[in-house]
Amino acid sequence: MLRLITAGLLFLCVPALAEAQTLLDAKADVGAQKTKDLSTNELLQALGKGAILLDARPRKEFAISHIPGAVNVAHTPGMPPHRYVSDVAEIGRRLKGDKAKAVVLYCNGPTCGKSRRLAEELIKEGYSDVQRYQLGAPGWRLFGGAAQTLPEALPHLALDKTAVWVDARPQAAFAAGSIAGARNIPAVQLGSARETGVMLDAKKDGRLPMEDHNARIIVFSSSAAEARAVADAIFGETFHNVSFVAEPFATVSEALK
Repeated sequence: MLRLITAGLLFLCVPALAEAQTLLDAKADVGAQKTKDLSTNELLQALGKGAILLDARPRKEFAISHIPGAVNVAHTPGMPPHRYVSDVAEIGRRLKGDKAKAVVLYCNGPTCGKSRRLAEELIKEGYSDVQRYQLGAPGWRLFGGAAQTLPEALPHLALDKTAVWVDARPQAAFAAGSIAGARNIPAVQLGSARETGVMLDAKKDGRLPMEDHNARIIVFSSSAAEARAVADAIFGETFHNVSFVAEPFATVSEALK
């Protein structure tokens, strides 16, 4: 049985607060499983120790928004969309046959079955260190930080007329040319805490969508570090659908032509 708790103004399927020290320690309550389910804190610890994070969703979903650093694997040939599962053989090639390698799987949250199906397939094939982040992409957007977007998804995202495009380059670079409708929130003007520096100004002057904290926000810059810094800062201002493009501005501009 899934249990609901309040996280700010949003709802997510996680255990009762009494069972977790913080929201970062919360897990999806999905009953008995063959593999361990990780909290956001445990996910970060596992990645810090070298675990491979596998996104068990279709390529287009992965390209639109994924946990930074995750790897996507093509689907099993012939598998219908409603029974989607990543190709275990391809995972084996990616891991060079190392079935003892620590692997963490995720998909689209507590009720998504893709990561559970993939975990079962990997166990059948002899993988010995398989875990899941069952909170998935929605949990990451609530607790982890900004997601990552690939350039190949940008034409699709451009169809969303409510999306907010943020150029994190310095003002001079932005003034010299950006993508149509972009808003400038320079990484060099970030403050040291929430509601400081350019973040506070952007909330006051409307560069951030204050009447829709679930609006899609896509951040790009000259470097991945700048784009992610601004994306994470926007996430810290309680915006929940934020992603960054790691590739440089020239790549973003070309993708949107």
